Amino acid sequence: MKYKKVKPYKELEPYIHFYWELKGNEVERQWERVFPDGCAGIVMNLGDACLTDNGSTKMEFGKTYIVGAMSTFKDSYIDHDTHLIGVCLKPATFANFYRYASQNELTNSTIEFGKSNSFNIDKTIENPFNYFDCFYSERIISKTNQLQFIINDIHITYGQISIHELARKHSTTVRQLERIFKRFIGLSPKEYSNIIRFQNAFSLIKKSNRSLLDIAFECGYYDHAHLSNEIKRNTGLPPSLL
Repeated sequence: MKYKKVKPYKELEPYIHFYWELKGNEVERQWERVFPDGCAGIVMNLGDACLTDNGSTKMEFGKTYIVGAMSTFKDSYIDHDTHLIGVCLKPATFANFYRYASQNELTNSTIEFGKSNSFNIDKTIENPFNYFDCFYSERIISKTNQLQFIINDIHITYGQISIHELARKHSTTVRQLERIFKRFIGLSPKEYSNIIRFQNAFSLIKKSNRSLLDIAFECGYYDHAHLSNEIKRNTGLPPSLL
């Protein structure tokens, strides 16, 4: 399997993490697992039909799909003729480009886009990343992210700030935070914070030899069992297999 990432045009960086391309090969045919990160994405299939959403959804050749934010892991089957290309949007930026349903209607789902929102297959095949830069530069609806400062606070604290503290700091209510997060991200603020906290713990586990208990305490978990349960819920795997 070959996978690469490409940065977007500089003016698109506030809204787009990266573009990516994935190609299968003759040697490896496997289920590929993706962990939740709080982001929505857009995918076009340039290969044969590809199973995703743990086998429940089939992405067809030449079609474009919106992938909603995930609250748990997701498996896709990567075959030798798999060829996917896509866009990883930053949290709460989907509405900067698309007039579409509230994001909570897309959570954990892969939905085919209508023609007006889909990528042009010929231009995608010819020069995908330049095309994506042009595509998104031309269709910015708004340059404002209503959740940016709140998201920043969640990331600065690695997901350990309480929702009540977030609401107080930003002069709103917990209920209002819930509503706007569901609309623009598809997750509750607590779910999003838990994903960011998990991502931090996951990173520490992968790059250090510290005990699970030490990492659990640093990341705001009650104990190593609490952290183990969160890891298993987000990855489907125990910490020992990461």
